[in-house]
Amino acid sequence: MRRADEYTLGTWLQTWYELYAKPHLRFPTAEYYRRGIELHITPRIGDIPLKKLTGRDLQGLYKDLREHGRLREAQKGKQPGLSDSTIRGIHTMLHNALDRAVKERLIVRNPADDCVPPKIPKHEMKILPPESLGTFFEEARRSGVFELYYIDLATGLRRGELLGLKWADIDLSKGIIHVRRQVLRQNGKVVEAPLKTKNSYRNIAIGADTVKVLKGMEQKDEYVFPSPYGGPMSPDSVLHMLQRVLKRAGLERIRFHDLRHTFSVLALQNGVDVKTLSAMLGHYSAGFTLDTYAHVTTSMQKQAANAVGNFLSGTLQP
Repeated sequence: MRRADEYTLGTWLQTWYELYAKPHLRFPTAEYYRRGIELHITPRIGDIPLKKLTGRDLQGLYKDLREHGRLREAQKGKQPGLSDSTIRGIHTMLHNALDRAVKERLIVRNPADDCVPPKIPKHEMKILPPESLGTFFEEARRSGVFELYYIDLATGLRRGELLGLKWADIDLSKGIIHVRRQVLRQNGKVVEAPLKTKNSYRNIAIGADTVKVLKGMEQKDEYVFPSPYGGPMSPDSVLHMLQRVLKRAGLERIRFHDLRHTFSVLALQNGVDVKTLSAMLGHYSAGFTLDTYAHVTTSMQKQAANAVGNFLSGTLQP
């Protein structure tokens, strides 16, 4: 075991990664951290003794990453800097690793506390407009993927959850889907994996129309939506498929996750309460759901206020 003064930032990050990050994080997150350490942090400031690391060193790292984070890309004429969201992710990782160093009394305080990481602009939430759903489904049917996108829009499942769905998870007689796993790409292979959080393990009630769609499908694999070769379908392929359907239908490009947003907005607009929606989505709290869809609920509150106001005004004597 090394003494505190024997650690450089690079050797401490490697130790922290092997002992604390890798065993306890989902593979994509752990892999993201590993690449950040090996590609971006250690080559630049990894030799700085851990006890002498300052917030200014880290701030300089973030500046360098923003300007020259992808040296190979610069040679191809592409943007050479890392995105603000990537740099913020690196900052979060460093903050966690240095917090652990404080707890183990290797350093007195966390120098990442002194940094100003870049702010991440929020993604504009897009949905499939309700008036375009018919056109979308018509094109999806022509492309042979109607059931895939119908089930997703009817349940709000995450992409990995949808692809991880097996026939054994569905009780058609009771109209219940048990969400128990996800499918993701790991080390270049498409594999099953645990869900994101404990709240992600949930049971979702489905309507009669959704049951009818599922009953009409051929059960040719244990997965509801298998690849042509058997086993789970690749998450990348359903995204590419979505973009092709949207393009052929003459609709605006959206992310796969925006199908989940579409489900949520339609649910709220059709009377589903926030707490019920939060449970269906597998969110950790109804407050998170409320924050995510505040623009929808605010609009609904205004409509309710106007409706009540119109009723009250109608009771006034002329």
